Amino acid sequence: MAGTPNNGQAPHIAIIMDGNGRWAKARHRPRVFGHREGVKTVRRTVEDARDLGITCLTLYSFSTENWTRPRAEIAALFDLLHRYIDSDLEQLKSEGVRVRIIGSREGLSDDLLSVINRTESETAHNDKFSLNIAFNYGGRDELLRATKKAMDSGLESSELTPERLETFLDTAGLPSPDLVIRTSGEYRISNFLLWQAAYAEFVFTDVLWPDFTRKDLQSALESYARRERRFGNVNKADVA
Repeated sequence: MAGTPNNGQAPHIAIIMDGNGRWAKARHRPRVFGHREGVKTVRRTVEDARDLGITCLTLYSFSTENWTRPRAEIAALFDLLHRYIDSDLEQLKSEGVRVRIIGSREGLSDDLLSVINRTESETAHNDKFSLNIAFNYGGRDELLRATKKAMDSGLESSELTPERLETFLDTAGLPSPDLVIRTSGEYRISNFLLWQAAYAEFVFTDVLWPDFTRKDLQSALESYARRERRFGNVNKADVA
């Protein structure tokens, strides 16, 4: 409820996973090495989130702006996504995890699209935990695609409401994030969930993504729990 303290639980956490390249550089290793370590952190974080009572986790993996990176790095990122969802699919299914890949499918290989479609199809009925991977995703691109979908559906401009537009977003059916975490000491949202995070709480940490631990996640949740969410409303005590 707006204007009331949190109860310590944040059912939907979104994380901007940043710092893989700098983590690798500090160890005199190629950026791809950092991305591989980052995938290990993804696995740990999914388990930690579930243990801590989180029901929905969205991870920012590859943005629409990341296409400007070197080809070898892009290929490695695509390969890592392919391997992760392919190798972990059976375990995710058995644990009741529903997996969704949000973002544009343009530019993705047929092989990767096949793995994505199979993963989403085979986990579609799981309801214990929702794991959403934002890949080839950008908030502006999502809003543009959603608007085009709404127009193509025959919806009149007078019928378009925030609630109707949400049904055309990549995240249709998902709750808005309660907490957005960004690692690596950067203080920006980088075109991530622009619509959905309108009233999310934010936590920024200097920890580079490969070093992100359960303790760091708990610390972010504790910070969230101490905050008062108002959703744009004014607390009556402030104007009394």
